[in-house]
Amino acid sequence: MKKLTLKDSEYEIKKGKILRVRKMTAIETFFEIALPGGESLDHEPGQFVEVSLFGVGEAPISVTSSPTKRGSFELAVRNVGKVTGALHKLKEGDEVGIRGPFGKGFPVRIFEGNDLLCVAGGLGIVPLRSLINYVIDNRRDFGKVEILLGCKTPKDMLFNEEVDEWNKRLDVKLNCTVDKADPDWKGNVGLITSLIPGINLKPERTFAVVVGPPIMYKFVIKELLKKEIPERHILVSLERHMKCGLGKCGHCQINNFYCCQDGPVFSYDKIKNIPEAL
Repeated sequence: MKKLTLKDSEYEIKKGKILRVRKMTAIETFFEIALPGGESLDHEPGQFVEVSLFGVGEAPISVTSSPTKRGSFELAVRNVGKVTGALHKLKEGDEVGIRGPFGKGFPVRIFEGNDLLCVAGGLGIVPLRSLINYVIDNRRDFGKVEILLGCKTPKDMLFNEEVDEWNKRLDVKLNCTVDKADPDWKGNVGLITSLIPGINLKPERTFAVVVGPPIMYKFVIKELLKKEIPERHILVSLERHMKCGLGKCGHCQINNFYCCQDGPVFSYDKIKNIPEAL
């Protein structure tokens, strides 16, 4: 059998078996998937995989589990199209095609020894969950950890039970906000930017990671710069249609960058002058 080179392996589709399916919201579903023989995905927090269904197509999906979870990995999929709609119809025991992981994730080695501020809006919690759980599993390697979460309504909050566990930890500070509250909501009401002014941080040793809908970035970054966090310390994960994952199709091109290869994680100082990026 021919030994795969790195280039060949990028095209290789592995069979993934669905171990667990859980409905999260009306449009989001959680999947736990195992590769053949219990092989680990060996991804970095912030990377993505290409998920395929024979006869339907292929779609890029962020990995939401930490690399510290071995033997399987997790995805949270929003039903927004043909492939994701078909994924939502699958059940435990079904198989999917997995290609990857792809892209540049969060630079966890650079984060070590520093404070970390995670800002997630809506579906942004999906890739950030991978980073947050990695940091918690290696907690001694990092300084202060603060998490800001925002979504439209309380029922739109993902990973509720896990968020509650993060909130109970003494070594993590967490604050949530919603655009519109229901009668049972006891937290903050307002945009996620309303949480940033009250943060007490040391800008020279703080890295801020921002993931969320495109409209959120410029306003969050503006507040972070007011806190004097250096531009190179602000990391964003950009949302583009990374169709091939290989930098070949051009769907995710941003000026001279390919989001699937040069990103999806970028430091703000590298993309601040590219209008198409933010």
